[in-house]
Order: sequence, then C-alpha cells, then structure tokens
Amino acid sequence: MKKILILFLLCQTVLLYQVHGEGGFAPDNLLSLLKNGEKAALLMVHFGTTYNDTRILTIDAINQKAKDKFPELAFKEAYTSRIVIRRLKERGIQKDTPLDALLQLRTEGFTHVLVQSSNIIDGVEMESLRHDVESVKPFFKEIRIGTPLLYTVEDCEKTASILAGRLEPKNPQNKKQNTQTHIILVGHGTYTASTAIYSQMDYILKANGWTNFHVGTIEGYPTFDVVLTQLKKTKAKQIILQPFMFVAGDHAKNDIAGEWKERLEKEGYTVTVRQEGLGQIPEIQDIFIEHIRFSMTHRAVGIMEKKAAYAAGKEINE
Repeated sequence: MKKILILFLLCQTVLLYQVHGEGGFAPDNLLSLLKNGEKAALLMVHFGTTYNDTRILTIDAINQKAKDKFPELAFKEAYTSRIVIRRLKERGIQKDTPLDALLQLRTEGFTHVLVQSSNIIDGVEMESLRHDVESVKPFFKEIRIGTPLLYTVEDCEKTASILAGRLEPKNPQNKKQNTQTHIILVGHGTYTASTAIYSQMDYILKANGWTNFHVGTIEGYPTFDVVLTQLKKTKAKQIILQPFMFVAGDHAKNDIAGEWKERLEKEGYTVTVRQEGLGQIPEIQDIFIEHIRFSMTHRAVGIMEKKAAYAAGKEINE
C-alpha cells in the first residue's frame, strides 16, 4: 500500500510539472524540508483595489480558495499598490506591502514561505515582488515565488479556452448575430517587453478558431487603435468589452466602460461592458491554485545555477 501511495504521489508531481511546462524548475517538495519547530506560510499578493464589490468577488474569493486548498500553510495577504494601500488606510483599512508581510512572518517564526501573486503577466509588479523577496531571503530557510496567470504557453492556451467557452456568443436562434458579435479582452498593459504576452494571447485565440476575440491594452500593446483596425476588417457590429484584469476596478469602471466604450460607439458599434474581473472566474482561480501547488513541489532553477552545473559536467533534473 505504501509503495502504491508513493507511486501515486510521484505521478501527480510529474503531471503537475508537465502542466507547467517550460523548464527552469526542479522537483523539490517545500514541506518535506521542514524540521521540528519550523513553520511554513502562504503569502497571497494582490495589486489591490479600493472597490469593495469586485474585491469580494475576486481577491477575497481566491484567498478563501487558497486557505481551503492548503490548510497545512498559514495564510497571509499583501497588496502591492501603494496608492490603494494609502486610500484604504484613509478609510481605516490596513493592508500590508509584501515586504511588511514577509518581515511579520519572520517575526512570527515562519521559516519557509511560498509567495503567490494574482498578477496576470510577468511584468513590473512581479519584478517589484521579486525585489522584495530577494531582500529578505537571508531571514528564511526557504522562500519561493509562484508564477503569474500567464507564464507558459499552456497557461495562455488554458486561459483562452476558459474565456472563449465563457464569452463566445451561442445564440442558436440567430447565428448571424453570433458572427457579428466580437469580444475584446482589455488588459492593463505595461511599458516593458512583457507586454508581448497580450499579443501572444490574441494569436492563440485566433489560431484556435476564436477569430471574433481580440486582445488590447490600456497602457501597452496592442493599443486601442490596433484593435480597432482589426475590427474594421471584420463584419463586427456588436462588441463585448471584457476586463482582462484580475479585478474589475478603476480601469474597468473608467477606462473600459468609459473611454473604450465611447470611442467604439462613435465608430458605430453597439457596445456592452462586462464588469467581471478574471478573479471572479472559478476556472481562472484554479490556474493560480495549480501554480501554488506546483511551487510547493518544485523550486526555481536560475540560469547561473544551470551554467555552473553544465560547466561541472552535471545535469539538473528538470
């Protein structure tokens, strides 16, 4: 019976690794490293929001799901947006930064920490988070960072499938209207090279036959004008704007439901805005949960560690 259980756990680990895909990780179970007196915690990190309605449906929802799925880990939360933290503080609501939360965990005696963000892409917010984690590494025995929603091609394909299944028009009484309805996923965007992930998502959607889906960004690429050019090449008449962000907060309520909707209506389109953050979608939440589970059983392998191993004639088991 014991051998069967061990074999089952090994198979599960292999499957998790295959789902995650790309390499750069080596099997290493975080909990197996714990010694007597040592404690492990999960730190969930969010950009944050000042809107209570979307927070309850997104941030609070995934926090609760993480607590339920990983009862063996103590739970802590942090926000990265200093503007959101400041505005909430003015209302009497205290939210820690990742650095503050990590230092508190150390003060409370935690030795092993898994950090998971609800970021969509590996952009500047992930860069900031890694900087915070790096600064406190000497205070912990082990600290790991999970990957954002869209990290591998498999992540993008899975997300595309989930959103297409949820949003694609399916009116059996009016197939013409189905083809004339186009969906635009509007992300935040960034000024770094990681904005390319949005173009990748657009390509994956269309390559899989969802040609009435488009991806645009508010502060990156593809821009509104790029998306509009795509629309004009189609027979689109009705547009659905869907926030491609974890929460449907300030950008969703102002930029998407405001500027994007108004500009599209001026072009003659009938526009509907879905005020639904990606964090509300259970299947999207589950991708983040998979990333947490993967990080519990794998450690990141840096390129310099690989090069050192190769120089010594060794291989890293990935």
